[in-house]
Amino acid sequence: MAFSKQQLNKFADLIKIDISEDKLEQMNIDSVIEWLNKLQQINTSGIEPMLSPAEHKLPQRSDVVTDGNIRDLVLANTPDTAGVSRGYFAVPKVMDE
Repeated sequence: MAFSKQQLNKFADLIKIDISEDKLEQMNIDSVIEWLNKLQQINTSGIEPMLSPAEHKLPQRSDVVTDGNIRDLVLANTPDTAGVSRGYFAVPKVMDE
């Protein structure tokens, strides 16, 4: 299947790339299409899809609360102590009414 320059320009426009006329002359899109057609002919029935070729197993740990009930220690890090007595961080106003 041969592609015309007009078709290649249309493809380039659709994928938002700029290809010069010189590059269009050098492109061998037909060989890529032939290779893709060969890939389509491979029988993959019964093969489970994979997300990654590397099999990574993430380490798992038990879900245990280790630093609970330390609100006062966390609030001690704030530079503005205006809200600390009420139990929250005070931040600058970001919206006008």
